[in-house]
Amino acid sequence: MPIIIICVGVALLLLLMIVLKVNAFISLILVSIAVGIMEGMSPIAAITSVKTGLGGTLGSLAMVLGFGAILGKLMADSGGAHRIALTLINKFGKKRVQWAAVLTGFIVGIALFYEVGFVILIPLAFTIAIEAGLPILYIGMPVVAALITVHGFLPPHPGPTAIATVFHANLGKTLLYGIILAIPAVIAGGPLFTKFFKEKDLQAEIPKALFNPKKFTEEEMPSFSTSLITAIIPVILMSIQALVEIFFPKSSILSTVTFFGEPSIALLLSVIIAFFTLGIFRGKKLQEVMRSVPSAISSISMIILIIGGGGALKQVIIDSGVDKYIAHIMQGSTLSPLLLTWLIAAILRVSLGSATVAGLTAAGISAPLIGLTHVSPELMVLATGAGSITFSHVNDAGFWIYKEYFNLSIGKTIKTWSIMVTILSLVGLAGVLILNLFI
Repeated sequence: MPIIIICVGVALLLLLMIVLKVNAFISLILVSIAVGIMEGMSPIAAITSVKTGLGGTLGSLAMVLGFGAILGKLMADSGGAHRIALTLINKFGKKRVQWAAVLTGFIVGIALFYEVGFVILIPLAFTIAIEAGLPILYIGMPVVAALITVHGFLPPHPGPTAIATVFHANLGKTLLYGIILAIPAVIAGGPLFTKFFKEKDLQAEIPKALFNPKKFTEEEMPSFSTSLITAIIPVILMSIQALVEIFFPKSSILSTVTFFGEPSIALLLSVIIAFFTLGIFRGKKLQEVMRSVPSAISSISMIILIIGGGGALKQVIIDSGVDKYIAHIMQGSTLSPLLLTWLIAAILRVSLGSATVAGLTAAGISAPLIGLTHVSPELMVLATGAGSITFSHVNDAGFWIYKEYFNLSIGKTIKTWSIMVTILSLVGLAGVLILNLFI
């Protein structure tokens, strides 16, 4: 029975990753081949399907992920991310400094991958909390909430972008809908959630070994307007493309905005502009600016391979005919495909730890539901993304990064981090279901 074989495959994935600690990419490739053979494919057909899925997924994503990583590294190395953070904090003042932290995490998080944004902004959150005389987690939790929400919901981050490829979703619309959902999610999981804690419960002892933020002088950092515009150029271009497509589908400028709003082009233009605004115009030589590129790419090399592995599993599921079987058993079902997809992603997230693997695996299993139910592929991306960031615990690297940076016990990490990401996930699901009434 195809579904049982898929369950066996997922169980094997859990065994390899959790028990045997096998690398996620290797695990995904092994499981993909095994599932294909168990589903009746010949070994040669299975490996051909794996290569097709891996190549097809990375072929459409390599530029997006690469340019996104480069833009984030340029923002970090130039001091642009710090400039955005410091300016917003100064403008908001001490009383509203928590909201400044949220906005900082949201804006900077769009341009930076989660781990990069975390390492850059959390030391800054330490500084803000100390200078304002506030508990560390009072500032830190809202920043993290913004970073992880953007990471789970919004292109061009790896997870949502890869999932959108599986569902054949429009990235511009996904970004637009994702921002609509991310705002209430961040507010609920950040500032509102911290109100449930007593002040003493939000205290944390900063680990001195980790609190060594890079110091930028006033002259070294670009201006706020330059930093902000450079960071959000991809968002602007992709949003314009989505809005024109929604409201002016027959406009003569549609082909032009579609070209510039295509994610790889939007990010390429942003990177080229960043070379000038964050480097050359600030007195740096092009050679010096280019030093950020190799390290940016190396930082996401394993993420790219894992995404390719997820694409391989998806392709095996399709080529072996499991997608048609899933479509058949779903006929007549009253269960929302959005809820089902969120649930699959959430179960895999809790089991596997990796949001990227959970999201891609859930997308591969749920992809046939779009043709059957005609649900919005963009909302399917967001439902999957929301499920993939739910209850993070000891099997997730993000759990340990948070724990060690804030120097917390495992119990306190679960009470703050694990519950916080679950709130973000549930608010995201609720938002998807509400949007589905109107889209």
